[in-house]
Amino acid sequence: MSMSLQKNWRDLIRPKNMVVDRDTLTAHYGKFVAEPLERGYGVTLGNSLRRILLSSLQGAAFTSVRIEGASHEFMSVADVKEDVTDIILNLKEVDLKLQGSGDGKTARIEIQGPREIKARDISHDESVIILNPDQHIATVAEGGTFKAELTVKRGRGYVPANQFRQEGQALGTLPMDALFSPIVKVNYNVTHARVGQQTDYDKLTLEVWTNGAVSPEDAVGIAAKILKEQVSIFINFNEEIEPELPEPEVKEERVNENLLRSVEELELSVRSANCLQNANIKFIGDLVQKTESDMLKTKNFGRKSLKEIKEILHEMGLSLGMKLENWPPKPGAAKPVIVGGPVLRDTLSDDDDDDGDDLEA
Repeated sequence: MSMSLQKNWRDLIRPKNMVVDRDTLTAHYGKFVAEPLERGYGVTLGNSLRRILLSSLQGAAFTSVRIEGASHEFMSVADVKEDVTDIILNLKEVDLKLQGSGDGKTARIEIQGPREIKARDISHDESVIILNPDQHIATVAEGGTFKAELTVKRGRGYVPANQFRQEGQALGTLPMDALFSPIVKVNYNVTHARVGQQTDYDKLTLEVWTNGAVSPEDAVGIAAKILKEQVSIFINFNEEIEPELPEPEVKEERVNENLLRSVEELELSVRSANCLQNANIKFIGDLVQKTESDMLKTKNFGRKSLKEIKEILHEMGLSLGMKLENWPPKPGAAKPVIVGGPVLRDTLSDDDDDDGDDLEA
């Protein structure tokens, strides 16, 4: 494969990993951040992942119910407060998880009144897990009995009830609309990300809510895998194992508002202030770009003045010999930033304490 072809994807910036907000992560909610992305890729990936999450992840749901004493959904059951339509609506609100590879499991309810029937009262085998056991289903009056048989199936997305009608079904079996998706809601937001001096990259923030059948982290991983599998057929050449390219070196950048202050605000001694004025150093940003050697070449500037200036700059988190970008500042331009220079020490060395070199005024 030619290098010119490989440059189509190698030259694109991409995030090294996805950051998970561990402070807010729960079994039902997750927040994920990916940056930096090429401009426009935030919307492309965010929208694609959102649509896949909402439509394509498998889940479990009730697909039919047979209630003793009810031949259709528009009738009531003796000694039961809710009619059949309301009972079916309540059953649709039960969140399920189906373990293993099997499908078409059967669950049952058999309750004598007086009692409120909840999802925890549904009898099922160990492959079926009810995630919201407090979900209300029906209310049985004193002396009444409620019996029902339910079918649990695995699927994806929304499937209307008519697709669950089958020949030979037991009399009184009522197919149900099924929402199989374990995903409750998905939001994504795209903002600007910065790499060096460039701020036109994308930052994708993805929020995922689930019913607990799948963790938010696994949900995003499954959605990404589905997307990858679907688009891979469009690659019309053999993919080669490519060596991991080293990350481009990004210069450390720091903004320090003191850079824009006048050197007159430093409250220097008369000698030091006069030396800076004679050297045409007007701003602290001008000063920090000078080296110690540069300063000592200034007329009447000695070791005491050097020590005085270094101590004041040190208190501001600055030092001599720094490298700045966007300097001198221009109206409307980006703020000056520190992109290099000596590492600041916690204290100045004893070598700076030399008071024998300054000339008297």
